[in-house]
Amino acid sequence: MTRVAAVDCGTNSIRLLVADVPAEGGHTDLLRRMEVVRLGQGVDATGRLAPEAIERTRLVLAEYAAAARDLGATDVRMVATSATRDAANRADFEQMVRATLGRAPDVVSGREEAELSFLGATGSIAAAAAAQGIAPPRPPYLVVDIGGGSTEFVLGGADGVVAARSVDIGCVRLTERHLHDDPPADEQVAAAERDIRAALVDVTAEVPVGRAAALIGLAGSVTTVAALALDLPAYDSEAIHGSRIAVGEVRRVTAELLAATRERRAAAPVMHPGRVDVIGAGALILRTLMDEFGMAEVTVSEHDILDGIALRLGRG
Repeated sequence: MTRVAAVDCGTNSIRLLVADVPAEGGHTDLLRRMEVVRLGQGVDATGRLAPEAIERTRLVLAEYAAAARDLGATDVRMVATSATRDAANRADFEQMVRATLGRAPDVVSGREEAELSFLGATGSIAAAAAAQGIAPPRPPYLVVDIGGGSTEFVLGGADGVVAARSVDIGCVRLTERHLHDDPPADEQVAAAERDIRAALVDVTAEVPVGRAAALIGLAGSVTTVAALALDLPAYDSEAIHGSRIAVGEVRRVTAELLAATRERRAAAPVMHPGRVDVIGAGALILRTLMDEFGMAEVTVSEHDILDGIALRLGRG
């Protein structure tokens, strides 16, 4: 058993998992944390990470480093994804991480990001479905990880990843690019949807999505849509993990989010404060890809790239 700390730094949030990882089987969580730092603030427009965004990230990362030490983690890996890949001043961010965490972040490619997401998402999905009292999804899986700056599409099964593509559509990027009003105007939503559909053309050029027997969705946009579709009185990871949401429910929740004011979205009992401004775009990505690919339902995973980082780190 190896105790490791995994840090996932995305465009919108930074997350920590400290876990015990056995040679085989599922890992045991000791600590999970998530803080919204909006590292990708303005990066789509400026091409640079804002100094205040780097500082927000540093403050949280210092807390994570202390927690990992206190829990006795023997190794730590921080993975940085879309916002950092895109930034002209990425060296400033890397220097901050090295000073705070004691080692540089791994700014991974879209392909590796996709593989880590697939590993994390599928490792426990059959057990999660069984806990929900439903049949497990059948492979091949199309795993979709909707992030702040990018979305990863990964097709694979028991033998691992068959094909993957990362595209620059994410809930933060599309919100900053298109969804400016409160609530967004119809033409703004239509413009965002055009961007999504154009990106999906790129996906299908590389990923044979028609071979997928099941869609597995992960990350905060998907889990929040699921929580709203399930009408949960509060956010409940156990109720969400392994749940199955029909496309009709995804359409309903998406329409309601895009029609709601910020105040109304914030009042939802399952809504994390850091997702209030960007959840409409995240839901729109999920709804559009399900319609475009003819997916009748999505199986929701609470496990994702963070779990994949821990598993790969713990098993070498």
